[in-house]
Amino acid sequence: MDRRQFLAASSIGLTAAVAGCASNPLSSTDSAEPDSDADTTAAAGEITVSASGEVDADPDRAIVSVGVEATGESADAVTDELATGAEQLRGTFDELGIPAENIEEGRYRVHPRHGRDAEGFEGSHSFEVTLTDVGRVGEVIDASVEAGADDIGRVSFTLQEETRSALRKDAIDAALANADEEASHIADNRGVSLEGTTAVTTGDVQIQPVQEAVASDDASSGAAPPTEIEADPVSVSASTTVTYAFAE
Repeated sequence: MDRRQFLAASSIGLTAAVAGCASNPLSSTDSAEPDSDADTTAAAGEITVSASGEVDADPDRAIVSVGVEATGESADAVTDELATGAEQLRGTFDELGIPAENIEEGRYRVHPRHGRDAEGFEGSHSFEVTLTDVGRVGEVIDASVEAGADDIGRVSFTLQEETRSALRKDAIDAALANADEEASHIADNRGVSLEGTTAVTTGDVQIQPVQEAVASDDASSGAAPPTEIEADPVSVSASTTVTYAFAE
């Protein structure tokens, strides 16, 4: 669960501001004549770099969508069948030891059947089950199917809040380190020395969950092997823009 891999990707924005020098290696135009009273050690200009950083980590939170479907001659018949199926699912969640606060009501619909020759009504009732042990996803799906679930939706693998907070900082650190590396490269290329940071801004930190589709036919029943789902790592990315002062 601690597997983390830093990936770096950056784009560079470069600006130069001239102060107290006759010419500037980062400017394509000549500057004004220097002020004789100016401090010759003052920074000559600025380099601005935009960079991004990304961190990968194994998911530690999963949201499973399961539900029941029904058809019947009347809306009441469909409603009754959905109520029975939903109650069986709630009992299964309770037997699995899933806290009530981790179970949310999903979509509930009852409507006339569509189609040219369709008659009667159909409906569905789904639940979203949140698991902090992603290794139990297959177990929950199999138990739900055994309890009568015939609507298995997507499984979303993501991160718990504590993990998000830690990885957010890691992603920002990766972006800042990448910005430092880019700025140093530019300074070496232009023959100037970095004197410090004058401004830093950060963009939104993005978390990319992993979505896995599971068909109800894929879930185990009877003597079939248990359902197993291997999720790819979840990525957390951040961007930053840093301005550095430089001297010649």
